[in-house]
Amino acid sequence: MNRRPDLHTGWCARDHRCNHAEHRSDAIMVDLPGHGRAVLTRVRTADGREHAELRLRVALAPAEPAARRQLRTILTSARDLVNRATTTDRPRPGRRAA
Repeated sequence: MNRRPDLHTGWCARDHRCNHAEHRSDAIMVDLPGHGRAVLTRVRTADGREHAELRLRVALAPAEPAARRQLRTILTSARDLVNRATTTDRPRPGRRAA
């Protein structure tokens, strides 16, 4: 499907979020009061590439060692998430593509 990057998409918010030659969707938020929040936005850049933008806010433990463990867990999980998300369209060895 050929897409022109300057045209709005069906998912585009069509407001101030579309600027600098980008198109951005409405944000999807998951809020866990007292624990954190995740915000997901779909973005089409000026070159026509589409991306998922994910922002996380996680409440950290007050003790420094525990907070550092949480940060390490977040980074490891984020790396795993990106790896899984970017390989979903490729069949895994020994498996058929969906």
